Amino acid sequence: MQMPDSSTESNTMTALSGADSGPAHLSCAVEQEVVELFDQLRDRLLRYLLGFSLAVPDSEDIIQETFLALFQHLRRGKSRQHLRGWLFRVAHNLALKHQRTRRDSKNIPESLTAAENSAINPAPNPEDQFAINQTQSRVMAVLQALPEQNRRCLYLRAEGLRYREIAEVLDMSLGSVSICLGRSLVQIARAAER
Repeated sequence: MQMPDSSTESNTMTALSGADSGPAHLSCAVEQEVVELFDQLRDRLLRYLLGFSLAVPDSEDIIQETFLALFQHLRRGKSRQHLRGWLFRVAHNLALKHQRTRRDSKNIPESLTAAENSAINPAPNPEDQFAINQTQSRVMAVLQALPEQNRRCLYLRAEGLRYREIAEVLDMSLGSVSICLGRSLVQIARAAER
């Protein structure tokens, strides 16, 4: 009877312990990374998607599809650079696809944005509440009057994306992002001051 050499025994122990860097271990590491990113970015992605006038369940479905795409992307060994921007870009494209599908199938006008439907916190003083409501109405009117590209830039910036990431998500130049945000913020500030 021949005794196994120490290198064979060591390889067997490594395989049994799960410390191998094989496909199963890689899959677990990728899964962990995706779960961590999901925990960090789910709420931000949801807020961004609600700006597309999507229902919450539809937005959650898109988020699920987005993170599934991320899992597949990482398992294939693709780039890990700028994953936050990559996630917003995938979610953005899926939301546009969902809107086109919904419009084509139902041919109904788009609903109001989620921001317009949100409840306003009550203020103790009716005069203050009236002033707040007027300001919010003006700001919302300006926000709705902005070109869609400018609104998307604002939403992404509000979610903490950098200008370069916004440019990647919306497929526009860095200079255009800067101009869109600058002009939009000036218009909103004017509406808030009135």
